[in-house]
Amino acid sequence: MQTYSMRWITLDNLVEAKMALKQIGSDPGGIAHMAGKALGRGIKLEQVPLRVAHILKQEMLSVGGDAAVHRDVITNKVETTDVMLLGTTRQLEHLASKVLAQPFGLKTIGHALKQLISALEPSKTRILNCRGLELKLGERTLVMGILNVTPDSFSDGGRYFNIEDAILQAERMVKEGVDILDIGAESTRPTHEAVSAEEEWCRLEPVLKMLLERVTIPVSVDTYKASVAAKALEAGAHMINDVWGLQKDPDMARVVGDYQAPVIVMHNQQGTAYRHLMGDILTFLRNSIELAEAQGLSGDQIIVDPGIGFGKTTEQNLEVMARLAEFRTLGHPVLLGTSRKSMIGKTLNQTVDERLEGTLATSVLGVVSGVDIIRVHDVQANSRAVQMADAIVRGQRGVHYVGA
Repeated sequence: MQTYSMRWITLDNLVEAKMALKQIGSDPGGIAHMAGKALGRGIKLEQVPLRVAHILKQEMLSVGGDAAVHRDVITNKVETTDVMLLGTTRQLEHLASKVLAQPFGLKTIGHALKQLISALEPSKTRILNCRGLELKLGERTLVMGILNVTPDSFSDGGRYFNIEDAILQAERMVKEGVDILDIGAESTRPTHEAVSAEEEWCRLEPVLKMLLERVTIPVSVDTYKASVAAKALEAGAHMINDVWGLQKDPDMARVVGDYQAPVIVMHNQQGTAYRHLMGDILTFLRNSIELAEAQGLSGDQIIVDPGIGFGKTTEQNLEVMARLAEFRTLGHPVLLGTSRKSMIGKTLNQTVDERLEGTLATSVLGVVSGVDIIRVHDVQANSRAVQMADAIVRGQRGVHYVGA
């Protein structure tokens, strides 16, 4: 029986949809019109007032899509409802344009929806200025190497506490192709003992200053204390990695703003209770982004980190990993840090020094999900893994449908 080689074609974004249509010889005008019809999306809004939910559902139906709401909305038995917009990219774009003229805050929803749809497309190559040193984003997945100058970090505590050992390890990572070095002088492992800002800087200062003289790649400092960040940036550090997303120390946002330094904002919380896991995490990160933007940072200068291993159970960590691509909707670069973490150890029943394979699996998944940076201990192995994954995933955009 002749089936004309019928098969499913993977279309995850407009770039792939347009390439597929071009390969069959479609008219350029038709490609522009049809590409968005190939992509189904589900867009969730939480705690939407009833009148806004009614308008969104009506307008979504009018453009050929649909919207799911709580079953009691029809009888007005609830004051708010979560809304799931269901439609193609083209339908959602039409919805965004239509609600821009609507009351009740729908204009804001329209603008946010347009930005979200744009964020779901593959990122373009661009340059991030790290206080004089440049990082190229969007071309490949960058690798950040972890250098802990602490006596008690969960994985390598004490191994690089000596200055000479720390410098040797940093230089080893540079030879292995690391793109960024991230130095931490206080452990953030569960049940860690906090150290004073003075002690943290005492550990950090000699290694940081020596590294800045020896390496030509950006050096990040892992701290949530504004006074430590200020001293590090004054000494010449290129970026700050804050495991509390600018929300622990009230002066941290001002410090990174004063130096216009790129900042990594990570999700974190006390305990593991959530109303909606992903919704709560994204809300936290949006708050961090707003704090950074209020100090003049924007775009790629703000890097988001879902915070694997922080304020989450193993099951919650695994869910976040399964939904990594959703962090792209924030419109900022995404960093993933899973190296040797307990999520891997508990899933595979492996000790800290046996978690390389599990780490590699999460790094590759990060590439598939569109993350921009992975943060790891084992640079060479992870660099090779993401290079292979990049060749498949990023190369796919230009050649995947040739001869398809």
